[in-house]
Amino acid sequence: MNPTRFDWKRYPETEAFFLGGLDAFLKAHQVAARLEQKIREHTGTRLINWVDHVVLPDSGPTRTRLAQMGFIPNPLGETPPGRIAFLHAGAIFPNVVLQGGIRLRRTAELTTYTKGSSVEPILELALKVESVADFVARQGLDSASGGLEGPPKSRYRRVLVAGEGGLSLLAVERRAYRGYLCETPPPAYYQEYLRAEELWRTRPRRFDDTVEGFGKTKEILEDISARLGKGLAACVLFEGERRYWQERNRAARLQKERQDSLGLGWANHDHHTFRCSRRHLHDLVRLLEGLGFQCRERFYAGEEAGWGAQVMENHLLGITVFADLDLSPEETEEASTSGGLPSGDFAHRPLPTRKDLGTVGLWVELHGEGFLEAGMHHLAIRADFDALRRGMAQEGIQTMKPFSDFPFLRQAFTQGEQWEVRSDRIDQLLSLGSINQEQYQKFSSQGALGSHLEDIERREGFKGFNQRSVSAIIQATDPRAYHH
Repeated sequence: MNPTRFDWKRYPETEAFFLGGLDAFLKAHQVAARLEQKIREHTGTRLINWVDHVVLPDSGPTRTRLAQMGFIPNPLGETPPGRIAFLHAGAIFPNVVLQGGIRLRRTAELTTYTKGSSVEPILELALKVESVADFVARQGLDSASGGLEGPPKSRYRRVLVAGEGGLSLLAVERRAYRGYLCETPPPAYYQEYLRAEELWRTRPRRFDDTVEGFGKTKEILEDISARLGKGLAACVLFEGERRYWQERNRAARLQKERQDSLGLGWANHDHHTFRCSRRHLHDLVRLLEGLGFQCRERFYAGEEAGWGAQVMENHLLGITVFADLDLSPEETEEASTSGGLPSGDFAHRPLPTRKDLGTVGLWVELHGEGFLEAGMHHLAIRADFDALRRGMAQEGIQTMKPFSDFPFLRQAFTQGEQWEVRSDRIDQLLSLGSINQEQYQKFSSQGALGSHLEDIERREGFKGFNQRSVSAIIQATDPRAYHH
C-alpha cells in the first residue's frame, strides 16, 4: 500500500484477525467482557472503536503474518526493551506491539482459549480514552495503588484496569505521541500547557474582517507552538474545537455524556469537518500544515453538488480533517486535469468570491468561517451504526437518511441543530442577491441549519470516503432546503 496514492483498500482478513483475537480475549477476561457489554449498551459503539493497541507474543510466524496483512514497523513507536511496534499505514486498525522474552511462559497460559484455532493470543488489550483520570474515576479503579503511570497532561499515560490469567486490560491516554514510554515533563510544562488551553478557549472568534481573524488566530497558534511544540499545540486546538462545537449541538452533548459515563471521552473520533469560504480555505490549510497536518485526497464534486473538499491528516495525533468549500463544475474540471499542479490546487490558493452560493458557501456566510465564529460543522465518531441511531432516537434525536450505506462504510448525520443567525449577515446576503426575500424571512425567524453529529461505521479497515455519497449529504444539508 502506497499511502500517498490515497487508493484506500479493504482488508477483510485483517479485520477478522482482530475481531477473532478480541473475541478470544473477552472469553478469557471477565472484566474486559463486562466493560465491552457496557460500551455496547451505553454508548452505541463497538469495542474495536476504542482499541489503541494490542500486545501479541513475538515470533517469526507472527511477524510474517503481520507483514502479509500490511503492517510495517512503526517509526514513531518507541517501546520498552523487548518490544517492537507495528502499524498499518493504509487502513484503520489498532496498532500492534510484539512482546519478546516471556512469550513461552505466557502463551502456555493462553492455551485455554487459543487451542485448535488460528487466533493470535492477545496478551494485553489497551483501550484509548481522552482522559485516564476520568476513566479511573468512572470505572472505580484505585489509582493510589500504583497502577496509573505517567503524570497528568503528559504525552502518554496508562493504567492497568485488570489482569486475569496472564492477560492484561489497560487504558491509555495520548498527547501528540505514538510511542509507548511514559515521561515526566519539566515543571514549566504544566504552566505552559494550562496557559495554552486557556488562550485557545478564550481566543476571539468573531471578526468584522476575516483576514484579521485568520491573522490573529495564526499569531495565537504560533505562540502556543513556540512554547509547547506543534504537536501539543494541535492537541490543544482540537480539544478546544470539540468543546466549542459540543456546546452548540445537543446530539453531541448527549453522546458525550453517554461516553463520559464510562470515562471514554471523544477518543473514538473519526474526522473533524470545517466549512470554509472560497477565499479562506487556503488559510486553514496553511495553519494546519504548520501544525504537522498533511494533505490527503481532494474531493471534486462540483458538477453534482457545487462542492469540494481537502482531506488532511496528522499521523502524530491520529486526527483527520475535512475542509469543505464551494466549487464550480469548471473548477472541478481544472483541478482534475491539472496533474496536481498549483493551478488545480484549491487548497493552497484563494478562489474568487461568487454571488451564487452553494451549500457550503451559504453556510459560511450565515454562520462564519468554521475555524472562527461558526466552529466545526460536525464531528464524526466511529460507532455501531444502528446502535448509535437507536440510542439517539431514545433521546429524541432523529438521524437523517444514511448517505453511505455499504458493507464497509455507513454514514449518517443526526438531525441538524438550528442556529440563530446574526441580522447583519442576513441583511448582507439579501443586499447582494445571494438569498431571496422568502429565504431572508425564514432565516430571520427560524435561524439556519448549523451543525450535526455524524455516525460512521467502518469495516475491513477502509480508510477512505465515498465521493458521490458525500455529495448527496452536502445537498441534503443546504440551509435553503433543509427541513427537520
